[in-house]
Amino acid sequence: MKPGKKTTQFARQLVKLSLGADGRPSSERVAAVLVCVEKMKSAGAIALLKAYRHFLAIEVARTQALIEHAGPVSDAIIAQIAAAMTKHYARPVAPVPKSTPELLAGLRVRVGDDVYDASVAGSLRMLADATGGN
Repeated sequence: MKPGKKTTQFARQLVKLSLGADGRPSSERVAAVLVCVEKMKSAGAIALLKAYRHFLAIEVARTQALIEHAGPVSDAIIAQIAAAMTKHYARPVAPVPKSTPELLAGLRVRVGDDVYDASVAGSLRMLADATGGN
């Protein structure tokens, strides 16, 4: 069941309260929000928590660059990618490297909903889509 408009708005406001001075979710602030919601004696508390979790996950994804790589990648390359993403988005973006052999070679970087795919698997998928998958 989809939360109501007021629940959604309140959940978004709670996410804003959860952000630290650096614009990232703060574990202390999230804990404080959860304590306040726990004290609510409202039937809508569960829906509020679900909406809050959803919007908080989106916010966390916006602050991280998931860097998937097929082979070894140096720490310097990871740092360069994080710096480029931080500059591009004009906010701090923390790198989260992840080995993904299915990429075959190359990299795929995800920041929030944005995906930058420079992998062999991604290129092959685009080629297959362009030729009708045959």
